Amino acid sequence: MGLFDMFTQEIAIDLGTANTLIIHNNKIVIDQPSIVAIERSTGRPIAVGEQAKHMQGKTHEDIKTIRPLKDGVIADFHASEHMIKEFIKKIPGIKGKFIQPALRIVICIPSGITEVEKRAVRDSAQKVNAKEVRLIYEPMAAAIGVGIDVQKPEGNMIIDIGGGTTEIAVVALGGIVCDKSVKIAGDVFTNDIAYYLRTHHNLYIGERTAERIKIEVGSAVEDLDVDIEDIPVQGRDLITGKPKEIMVGYKEIARALDKSIIRIEDAVMETLSLTPPELAADIYKTGIYLAGGGALLRGLADRLHKKTGLPVFVAEDPLRAVVRGTGIALKNMDKFNFLIK
Repeated sequence: MGLFDMFTQEIAIDLGTANTLIIHNNKIVIDQPSIVAIERSTGRPIAVGEQAKHMQGKTHEDIKTIRPLKDGVIADFHASEHMIKEFIKKIPGIKGKFIQPALRIVICIPSGITEVEKRAVRDSAQKVNAKEVRLIYEPMAAAIGVGIDVQKPEGNMIIDIGGGTTEIAVVALGGIVCDKSVKIAGDVFTNDIAYYLRTHHNLYIGERTAERIKIEVGSAVEDLDVDIEDIPVQGRDLITGKPKEIMVGYKEIARALDKSIIRIEDAVMETLSLTPPELAADIYKTGIYLAGGGALLRGLADRLHKKTGLPVFVAEDPLRAVVRGTGIALKNMDKFNFLIK
């Protein structure tokens, strides 16, 4: 091991629209919301991650909270760079080192990303002392993370529903054979819920509240096998302007999300229709794998099963499937030829 290697640390980053996760030494060391709070007057970032999320929707005019990534790609370069830098500083093995180590980084990116957007991700990483940056497509990382052997000559279908995009891909022989990326995912579900309550109950709620509803009573179908209790939701009455509370149940949320889920179903059917016949035969046997936070939506696997007629499996710990796959790719950097330089 040369002196140079001693100062080199390897990290895998899942730079997500909703959450950023980082693996270092085979452990997930950072799992934080992708949010930055910025002082308007100076443009100085004052908080990132969990700390910034608590400020969301509660700031005064001199502080604004930004989500630097939109639809899986960097929308605010300055904020994303700061966020990556701060998260890397928090990694236990790197924190407080006298000499900042050089980094080898693998970052996962959406499959529908443009060259310009790729460069933005790479530039952000290089600003934090990265001597080598490789990129991996999100569906590929998700497939590796759910335990699929992507190098085999066998077709597998993965659907990764993140915060900004839903990535649907068929992978075989270490490559993506056909894929579709739609900008309907967790964030759109959250907006659907807020819109539904506004139009059906005249109740105005914030993003954080809508997100809580999605997690607690979110559903893709109106008839679940398990009974979920309704939850109280507080917001502002649009007619009187006063704060008020209503009870919300999963059936209503299923109606609120229906249109968006239909669009995901359509994209899945379209990807299946583009799949070469030999791989389609494989997928008939292997089924479909769901990863990403959206995979946790109750009844979604059933609904996709009914639509496609194929077995649908939800990855274990789907929120971390992509970063797990990115971490495995980092360890096999020299073996995997599908990493983008």
